[in-house]
Amino acid sequence: MENSPSGSLFDSTNLVIFLWQKRKQIIIATLIAAVASIIFSSDFFIKPKFKSAVILFPTTNSSISKSLLSENQFEKENILQFGEEEQVEQMLQILNSDEIRERVIEKFNLIDHYRIDKDSDYPMTKLNQKFEENISFNRTEYLSVRIDVLDEDPKLAAVIANEIAALLDTVKTRMQHERARQALSIVEKEYRDFERYLQAREDTLNKLRALGVLDYASQVERLSEAYGKALLANNNNAVRTINEQMAILAKYGGLSMSIEQDMEHDRKNLSMLKTKYEEARVDATDKIPHKFVVNLAKPAEKKTYPVRWLIVVVSSISTFLLAIVVVLILENIRRMRNNIKVG
Repeated sequence: MENSPSGSLFDSTNLVIFLWQKRKQIIIATLIAAVASIIFSSDFFIKPKFKSAVILFPTTNSSISKSLLSENQFEKENILQFGEEEQVEQMLQILNSDEIRERVIEKFNLIDHYRIDKDSDYPMTKLNQKFEENISFNRTEYLSVRIDVLDEDPKLAAVIANEIAALLDTVKTRMQHERARQALSIVEKEYRDFERYLQAREDTLNKLRALGVLDYASQVERLSEAYGKALLANNNNAVRTINEQMAILAKYGGLSMSIEQDMEHDRKNLSMLKTKYEEARVDATDKIPHKFVVNLAKPAEKKTYPVRWLIVVVSSISTFLLAIVVVLILENIRRMRNNIKVG
């Protein structure tokens, strides 16, 4: 190819001159694109969407029993403490769960709301894509979580955002209660079994008391003293009666003392088991919020999408650059044909 200005279209000087000569075509194409983008970005062609947002802070992973009932200061947790990075990640994981997605889709009938044909190919895939386009969960720089919902109906966008925030508690509570109920079942069985065992020991003591075995040590001391007096008084009836009572004490006294000594320790164990049972019952039945709500969602007054000026600017710049490329290609083709003819 020749090195003269007429032989190379891409010399800088020739390029500027050439583009200046084609300025009308380029400007007309750019203006047409700008007008078209203004028209096609109007509400008539693109449905406007409104954004509503909820901002949440997670709480710590504390159980109700440890926060409110525990007497151990080392185990006690602050129910008012904000969660940290780990709790933020857990919150995001729950918000992105299939359970929350399916509940929202079902409650608001999103497959119809998003105008998805149920008889089309892969309707659930399309529905999930629409869900991800319109509903997002993001971590903020302040260790909070932001729930954003886009929708053509500003009121519905706010309702969906608030519903998702409420479902966060529902799902997390359900997960914790499932585990807590298993723990409750184990602790309750241990507590009830030990309670029955202790009651059986108490029944045995009552039977021994009915036989006259009340306080082995003091009874032996008093009977020994009475036995000596009866012998000195030559009171055979009293001696016989005391011997019978001493025989009963000799037979059952050791058992009575052993049971009473064990029961003191058993009652402490039962008290500890009862405390654990009450804590497990609270964790398995009661519920508290797992989040601090900074802002509830409200219907937006101004649409968020589409951003008309951005569409117009991007379309105009893209068309401007494309027009330059097209005129350069056409000019190259024209020159190549001329060179072939000349040759």
